[in-house]
Amino acid sequence: MTANANDTPAPYPDAAVAGAVGRALTAVHDRPNPALDAGRAPQKYAAMSADFRASAWRHLEEGDLPQASNKAWMLVAETVKAISAQHGGFIHTHRGIAEVVKELARLVGNAGDTETRRRINGSFLIAGKLHINCYENDLPEEIVRDGLAECEELSQRLYALFRVEGNAGGG
Repeated sequence: MTANANDTPAPYPDAAVAGAVGRALTAVHDRPNPALDAGRAPQKYAAMSADFRASAWRHLEEGDLPQASNKAWMLVAETVKAISAQHGGFIHTHRGIAEVVKELARLVGNAGDTETRRRINGSFLIAGKLHINCYENDLPEEIVRDGLAECEELSQRLYALFRVEGNAGGG
């Protein structure tokens, strides 16, 4: 994979991303469901991820840490759904989200970028912990703030690497 003038990795080829998404959804038996999948355009998920990003920061500033945490998770989840939908797959489960992230990170690692693979996986773990915090409410504001920033960076990184038409980087 090559980098552009800003030293940002160029997006991965659509066929490679579609293959990763397909492997992930096959592995978790997440099959297409025409009744559920109708109208699930990648741009819709991308817009939702941007909305969740803004909402997460607003909830954080209001001191609502559980909701800020949940919206941070949703930012990441909708980003992954947008990328998946752009490349022919529709995610219906949390496990599907995790498997797609795993396969996208593997794609990056197999291309020789182990640092970005580690960042994707580590950031996804943070997003998961924030999702748990929505129910447990046991994380202090500083950790939620840093976790939200990490989720925002993950969304931007995923959009940069695996592009979604009509999205300029996750928000």
